[in-house]
Amino acid sequence: MRLGRVASPDGVAFVSIEGEGGADAASLTAREIAEHPFGTPTFTGRSWPLADVRMLAPILASKVVCVGKNYAAHAAEMGGSAPEEPVIFMKPSTSIVGPNASIILPPSSSRVDYEGELAVVIGRPCKDVPAARALDVILGYTVANDVTARDQQSKDGQWTRAKGYDTFCPLGPWIETAVDPSDLEIVTELDGEVKQRSRTSLLLHDIPKLVEWVTRVMTLLPGDVILTGTPEGVGQMQSGQQVSVTVEGIGTLTNSVATKHR
Repeated sequence: MRLGRVASPDGVAFVSIEGEGGADAASLTAREIAEHPFGTPTFTGRSWPLADVRMLAPILASKVVCVGKNYAAHAAEMGGSAPEEPVIFMKPSTSIVGPNASIILPPSSSRVDYEGELAVVIGRPCKDVPAARALDVILGYTVANDVTARDQQSKDGQWTRAKGYDTFCPLGPWIETAVDPSDLEIVTELDGEVKQRSRTSLLLHDIPKLVEWVTRVMTLLPGDVILTGTPEGVGQMQSGQQVSVTVEGIGTLTNSVATKHR
């Protein structure tokens, strides 16, 4: 099932995206879910052609937990060795935006980078989940861009400011509940030019281990998101450009880049 969230003429709603094709396929329909998408969704009976609604970030997360340097080649390009244990940090919920929203470059940064990633969406409250049971607490998977003010990341030493600006966590286009995430191609394009290409099978710490690691530290709530790390090839975005992240079996997340006016 593809689970999404849309703004329709009747308001904001969680939906099931039904039909075949990409996010702009004319044949896709958004079928309204009553209340929330967790558990077994029930439907209101209302639906809209996907072309007639605006897609939003597919989930409302209380927190976004991110994993740093989880591909060996990316750790190397950042000038460090691959960590033996997962390195985690957080983005605020206010950094989340949906497909086709603008990534706003803050005037305080001289370099803002794209980082295409596979994202895990949690489906139930959970704490101290063993890796063997990790799939039991996962709702599904979506596409993310862990936007980073690289100059501030280097300057600050910790990453909250560099990772936490509004619009710095695009998510979408939807949550895919039926995909096996163990070996998916991930591709990031900047103005149509491929900048990152890798596979999730190259994750240093796989998804079950990440769920176990994070839930040893904190309780995860329904809708919380884990960003699994970015492969090599990160680079700078400029105002006026467009960045797209595609994860095989899920879809493509596209966002424009714009400058914040002082």
